[in-house]
Amino acid sequence: MPTFTREEIMHLGDLARIALTDEEIGRLQGELNVIADAINTVQEVAGDDVPPTANPVPLEAYLRPDVAETPLTQEEAVSGAPVSESGMFVAPRILGEE
Repeated sequence: MPTFTREEIMHLGDLARIALTDEEIGRLQGELNVIADAINTVQEVAGDDVPPTANPVPLEAYLRPDVAETPLTQEEAVSGAPVSESGMFVAPRILGEE
């Protein structure tokens, strides 16, 4: 018995504002049903003693320590700029050139 019906696939396409052909609806129905079957298989195998997880490999974020530092002064910030004026970067105008 299919998990996703053609009507549900058409409804999902409407929600996503995607025009689907009959061929695409049939292909998506098959693909989504395969995914749903795989999820059901995992659900059968995973018992109450198996905690839910997003990744089987433990991940840890490796971040540097957050240490406050003295920021650049305005003069230091613009010192490497090719062109600066009044302590600000000067860049070519790209909008409004009529």
